[in-house]
Amino acid sequence: MLRSLTAQFLHQGAHALVLDPKRVSHLWGKALPTVTHRGSIAGIHDALLGLATELERRLDIDGDLDTVPRLIVAIDEANTTLRRLARYWETFRQKDDPKTSPAIAALEEVLWVGRAARVHVIFDGRPQATVLRSAARELFATVILARFTADTWQVLAPDAGPAPRQRHPQQGHFHVIQHGEVDETQAIRMTDADVVAWLSDPDDPAN
Repeated sequence: MLRSLTAQFLHQGAHALVLDPKRVSHLWGKALPTVTHRGSIAGIHDALLGLATELERRLDIDGDLDTVPRLIVAIDEANTTLRRLARYWETFRQKDDPKTSPAIAALEEVLWVGRAARVHVIFDGRPQATVLRSAARELFATVILARFTADTWQVLAPDAGPAPRQRHPQQGHFHVIQHGEVDETQAIRMTDADVVAWLSDPDDPAN
């Protein structure tokens, strides 16, 4: 789902920052010029600091942002990634440095004001208060669920009523929740090769 959603944004002219803590889950991103792929925690930390700078640059632009490419920040295994970022920061944080990892603070800032700068986050995981402040967690406007328990549904989609009956996720059906409304949606299933071929040569009928 993360790959397919990001690919659709890229097809519409967006750029993407893909944070891949397993290092091998999104190697398709390395083959595309409009994607920045980072796998190591040090690399992810630095990329998020760079994202904070880019966010400020965009917010400081005096004029229309329509000519600035939309930027998608796609975070795989997000909860684990953020916990590892917090531990990484502790390895070199000095006494007078802030307790919160600046990389995590940068992500929270993007969640607050990113939309105004055409920067959007796709977060693979369940935002937890231990890694993101509760207010930041509430800024995810859309929730997409495949396999879920009734408890997970109540946490992530509390305004959407009781959990619906699930189909097997291999059938490609997902539930999309926005503003308390639920739509069952057929997802586009794309392999790494599909994504690279489609984005490298979108006019080829074979793609």
